[in-house]
Amino acid sequence: MASLIGETVLESNGQAPAPSKDFYQLVVTKKEVIWRFWKISLRSEFRTTNPGELRETHKEYLDDYSLQAQIATVLCDSIVSYTLNLCRSNFDYLEHLPNALLLYVILYLDLEDVAQLSQTSRKFEKLCSSDALWERIVENSCDTITPEMRALSKELTDLQDYTDYIA
Repeated sequence: MASLIGETVLESNGQAPAPSKDFYQLVVTKKEVIWRFWKISLRSEFRTTNPGELRETHKEYLDDYSLQAQIATVLCDSIVSYTLNLCRSNFDYLEHLPNALLLYVILYLDLEDVAQLSQTSRKFEKLCSSDALWERIVENSCDTITPEMRALSKELTDLQDYTDYIA
């Protein structure tokens, strides 16, 4: 299963809180944590500042509370928690599976299980409410889908898109 995970296991970008305009990038690989930063300033003393990069092994990162606090400020506390888990080799394998494969697996669940799965993470909420999943569920549940049914579905989708647009 570990072979499914590429070299980069997490990548996240963010901008420092106002009034700062600095940009940051966090990359967690199988061996290290990389924190990149770009200082954006109109002040003359910072105009020539080059982008920077901090690289730490997983073990070093686990003990670097200053870097963890900086990441929490720019990105969020949940990213820090997730990176700490990654550095402790607690990988979330489901996060790295392709959506097509996850949708294929979800098709075998009961509808109640799909509803419960959708509440476990943002990724599964998005997958469980996707049109692709529900179209396949309806196709598997119905003997035939007539052209009239498809036309009605398209009309309802267009109507929903329109009401979302004007709202």
